[in-house]
Amino acid sequence: MIHQARYYFRHVKEDIPAGIVVFLVALPLCLGIALASGVPLFSGLIAGLVGGLVVAWLSGSQLSVSGPAAGLTVIVFNALQTLGDFQAFLLACVLAGMMQLALGFLKAGIIGSFFPSAVIKGMLAAIGLILIIKQVPHAVGYDASFEGDESYMKETAESSFFELFDSLQAISPGAVVISAVGLLILIVWELPWFKRQALLNLIPGPLVTVVWGVCFNQFAVQFAPDWQVKPEHLVNLPVSEHPGDFLNHLVFPDFSYLNNPQVYVVAVTIAIIASLETLLSLEATDKLDPLKRLTPTNRELKAQGMGNIISGLLGGLPMTAVIVRSSANINAGGKTSLSCFVHGVCLLISILFFARYLNAIPLACLAAILLYTGYKLAKPSMFMEFYRKGMSQLLPFVITVGAILATDLLKGMAIGMAIGLFFVIRANYNAAISMTRTNNHYQITLNKDVSFLNKALLRKFILLVEENENSKVTIDAHKAQFIDHDILETIDDFMASAQDSNITVEVIDVYGKEKIRKTQELTLFDGFSPIPQPHEKNYHGGVDGL
Repeated sequence: MIHQARYYFRHVKEDIPAGIVVFLVALPLCLGIALASGVPLFSGLIAGLVGGLVVAWLSGSQLSVSGPAAGLTVIVFNALQTLGDFQAFLLACVLAGMMQLALGFLKAGIIGSFFPSAVIKGMLAAIGLILIIKQVPHAVGYDASFEGDESYMKETAESSFFELFDSLQAISPGAVVISAVGLLILIVWELPWFKRQALLNLIPGPLVTVVWGVCFNQFAVQFAPDWQVKPEHLVNLPVSEHPGDFLNHLVFPDFSYLNNPQVYVVAVTIAIIASLETLLSLEATDKLDPLKRLTPTNRELKAQGMGNIISGLLGGLPMTAVIVRSSANINAGGKTSLSCFVHGVCLLISILFFARYLNAIPLACLAAILLYTGYKLAKPSMFMEFYRKGMSQLLPFVITVGAILATDLLKGMAIGMAIGLFFVIRANYNAAISMTRTNNHYQITLNKDVSFLNKALLRKFILLVEENENSKVTIDAHKAQFIDHDILETIDDFMASAQDSNITVEVIDVYGKEKIRKTQELTLFDGFSPIPQPHEKNYHGGVDGL
């Protein structure tokens, strides 16, 4: 314990400034993600608090920052539509945390490795597109039926697009200016020239966007009332007259919903997606860590589980480890988890003492930040990257995106996984067995582990062997570590049926490491047409379109 204290104390001079930078990045993101999720903005700050004050010390990562994540906005929004009650959703969040805690004890931290990257990136791209669709009304100050996101992105994608087009016909000029300039600031802040400026690199782009929006709106209030943002389009946080009032603003889960099956469906969805996003963020954070420290994934699942339990009990959003805040921590020079804790302390201070000032932030600022986040998740270059990788990567990616937009996140992921699994099976089917022919010599090679899925391909190659007394077949399995019983049975049947023609069959490492040579005759099916006699010909799994 003393050694740990000394370790953290040694890096205080780097961690405190880094924690302040992370706070400046996290504050608008916590508010924006709550806005996109259709929940009270206070809930986003609660999740950020728990991530900074609790998960920072439970996690095994020194640099990862936890909080509300853009990847969960779709789940939260759809869950609220399904359950119809925010307190029921909080109960689902608590249950999801318990499931994550159980996954950690079951050592399920490896689950992220079993999801194809095309499906995971397709999920993130779909979330990015939905973020863009949902934030356009806030970016333009949509007034036609203002009820926040709770009236937006309803049951079908069709209604969402109708709402999107309606919003463009009821714009507020002040909100458009704030969001457009805010987007420009975020784009410029990512330019290489800006990144090379040490001073500018310490100031987060989202913070500059928020400051710009507040300053413009205050100017408009004084000098151009027609351009000001209406009060309903400003952040609305509960203001505490003294620190003790903070507890009065908390919302607690309603445990009477435990008999509602939909609560458990939502909980499973949150647990799966939050765990996946956490594990992916950890992998990226570990790669960015200058000291190349590795995070124990099972411990991280336990930490996130405890975080979601506490966040749900206090009225907060579900959380994950998030790469945007984690990378900001690393870039700002953070060295230990103390920096994440400092960001949590700063969030707490801002809620307790500066809520009235935060309420001056226009929602158009947060919409600009989320629009840019959505673009980075679904940038066109990602679609081109998968196009260049070929159909086996492009189709799972595109189908996952389309399925999520047409249904919901969990169903879309399931469809994407099914498509990805099809291509895995297809690739294994084609590559597991190959056949080469030189004159009357046939070489059938088992290239890797061969399962019952490859039995049809092996039978096809066997039938290509000509009925000729000079024919010789070599079945070579020295590359395979595993051969399924169905494959062995097919080889036995092939050898047993060779009775009417003098076919030399050589079997290498199929039944063991020794070399077995047999001379038998092969009877082919009636009506089989002999193939031409080239000098040499290769056969692969692609024969007959397979």
